[in-house]
Amino acid sequence: MSEIQKGWVVIAGLGPGSDRMVTAEVQDVLAEATDVVGYVPYVQRIAPRDGLTLHASDNRVEVDRATHALQMAAEGRRVVVVSSGDPGVFAMASAVFEALEAGPDAWQRLDIRVLPGITAMLAAAAAIGAPLGHDFAAINLSDNLKPWELIERRLQLVGEAGLAMAFYNPRSKSRPHQFARALEVLRAACGEETLITFARDVTKPGQTLLTLPLRDARPEMADMRTVVIVGNRDTRRVGPYVYTPRFAPGHQPKTPDGQAS
Repeated sequence: MSEIQKGWVVIAGLGPGSDRMVTAEVQDVLAEATDVVGYVPYVQRIAPRDGLTLHASDNRVEVDRATHALQMAAEGRRVVVVSSGDPGVFAMASAVFEALEAGPDAWQRLDIRVLPGITAMLAAAAAIGAPLGHDFAAINLSDNLKPWELIERRLQLVGEAGLAMAFYNPRSKSRPHQFARALEVLRAACGEETLITFARDVTKPGQTLLTLPLRDARPEMADMRTVVIVGNRDTRRVGPYVYTPRFAPGHQPKTPDGQAS
């Protein structure tokens, strides 16, 4: 068997923060790895051990990180590329396949797997109830990889379509003004009474949850450690919980024979 057949790459999600939310499948593959590659704070979550090399790097070198992982796998190493949450949601899985497409054809014969993880979006939704119980969209508010004008247009269209929304990277120190503009767009598209939740440090000891109408939301309520969830016009409170009904208003659920009930 050639070296390229011995090596593998696994892109794994570490969940939203709590070690209890790392899946058993991911724990097993980490125990087999010779190398772990990822952004500094995610690699720091991996316990050092004999036979394991940790490769931590900056947040904006995703393709370089992915290329390094593929190179090591081609040399016969067992490489885990770690992301927070789920690796396919605004994370490293796409970067690895981008590097794979740009690399030598031989890399395409590598054993490459993606292992899912619990996203911050889903962990936040579970913490407050079921705000994503109907159709929803996940949007990254960072303009590092797309223009702000496109983000703003998507917010408008998704809000007008009546979907709930979950936002990643809502407000950074380098672009504090943009989330203020996002709130303006959302109020116009979704209505000022629509519920918005700010979930900070989800599943971690300092977790905080704040739900209020869009009219009362302020930009400073979000930062890069916050997942923001906006319901649709039908999202409601029941006791301490927030949920979005599974059905569209006025629609009669169908019976098993396809008839309206």
